[in-house]
Amino acid sequence: MTRPQRLLVAGVGNIFLADDAFGPEVVNALSRRPLPAHVDVRDFGIRGMDLAYQLLDGYDAAVLVDAAPRGLPPGTLSLVEPDIPDTDTARAVPEAHGMDPVKVLALAAHLGDGSLPRIVVLACEPERLPRGDEDVTVGLSAPVRDAVQRAVPVLHTVAGLLLTDANAALSFGHSEEAGAPHPASPRGIAAAAKEDR
Repeated sequence: MTRPQRLLVAGVGNIFLADDAFGPEVVNALSRRPLPAHVDVRDFGIRGMDLAYQLLDGYDAAVLVDAAPRGLPPGTLSLVEPDIPDTDTARAVPEAHGMDPVKVLALAAHLGDGSLPRIVVLACEPERLPRGDEDVTVGLSAPVRDAVQRAVPVLHTVAGLLLTDANAALSFGHSEEAGAPHPASPRGIAAAAKEDR
């Protein structure tokens, strides 16, 4: 008998930097509609080192939930498979209380000798994303707040697919705004992303 697939859903972001709080807010929303067994859901906030080590805990796949500017309308959800950065140790060490996903993935790849679970990012286009030198800005913009609720059914669909096959095709096409789902992707992902629009 083969063991079940294991999945990590990781909310990342700074709750004091406006729309950067998207990941933690989605994790909070998932507490009201939990994902299935064998899915670990955690809010990592800005604890990059913790996430790097958690990625090495035998998961088959990991979904990072984060605000990420991609030049799309605010609140747009996208599924992205990032390239794993090289494991150059000089670039691989994230700040103890910081969350640079590139550095986190580089550190995890370095510590795991290049072996990582499949990494997928559920990204939300921010409207407000202050820089670190700006004042604290608590609270999501309206489009990103709406996207939090749309992200929950997307994660249920993605988790179901990844628990069945960690290498399943996942795509909206290029984003939920792309209209019809990509031929290789399940229709449920695009439908869930558009829900309640």
